[in-house]
Amino acid sequence: MKHLLSTYDLGRADAVRILDVAEEMATVGTREIKKLPALRGRTVATLFFEDSTRTRISFEAAAKRLSADVINFAAKGSSVSKGESLKDTAQTLEAIGAEAVVIRHGASGAAARLASTDWISSAVINAGDGTHEHPTQALLDAFTLRQHWAKVQGVDPLGTGLDGMSVVIVGDVLHSRVARSNLWLLKTLGADVTFVAPPTLLPIGADAWPCTINYDLDDALAAGPDAVMMLRVQAERMNAAYFPSTAEYSRRWGFDDARLAALDARGLENTIILHPGPMNRGLEISSGAADSSRAVVLQQVSNGVAVRMAVLYLLLSGDH
Repeated sequence: MKHLLSTYDLGRADAVRILDVAEEMATVGTREIKKLPALRGRTVATLFFEDSTRTRISFEAAAKRLSADVINFAAKGSSVSKGESLKDTAQTLEAIGAEAVVIRHGASGAAARLASTDWISSAVINAGDGTHEHPTQALLDAFTLRQHWAKVQGVDPLGTGLDGMSVVIVGDVLHSRVARSNLWLLKTLGADVTFVAPPTLLPIGADAWPCTINYDLDDALAAGPDAVMMLRVQAERMNAAYFPSTAEYSRRWGFDDARLAALDARGLENTIILHPGPMNRGLEISSGAADSSRAVVLQQVSNGVAVRMAVLYLLLSGDH
């Protein structure tokens, strides 16, 4: 594995390997000294053309826990705003000593472009490109799901997938790179995936994807899923009216207190709630649901550091 660009082309063996290494990395966070010398002397650059404090901080924490040096580059206020190209910026970072470039870009395919050209020889990690993919988010989601699924089944998560697990992904699928990356990865790991969204927030051709599509959230919850992932409504990407009003969206596709109570009433004590963050409380998820014992949102954040440590370690240590 030279780069991590997508979960679409990530095989099951590689995915399980990343998750298994992440299990080891997660133990570092429980130590008094939260550091490993694994990448001492190596340099990781975060190259963000879009704002994303959470993802950037997570990668920075992961690199530093592995003792790597970190260069943070934000496009706003930089020479990029003066017209410098992606090629020039990446080559500048490599000239400074970057051996891995973590890139977030508003254009789909930007990370793949960087990896497929001869511009740089560094490892490239896609931290989100347009509405295409966000592979490390999907990996941390899968890691969180695998921990839960192994606990439910009473087995050690190491070496396992998500075979037989039912996952419902709800909301703005159209604009969500998280939804796409999760679909490919969760299917590779053996889970059954259902998308729930208004028809206007599903991409053209989604009916050909390897998932079930449902427009009714209550119907999907009645089937008793093992996990429900609520997607953020990405208002900043919407240039048209995709639903009548936020109140209507929340009523039909939001995980509110009534739906939380319905899970309890059905005896679904093992169903967990995920959200990639940041959450629009009161829109796609209520505060009651977000703060409930079913929600694993903070676990996802914590697991994100472990998963990104695993990815950086596997790409930079030569231990493939």
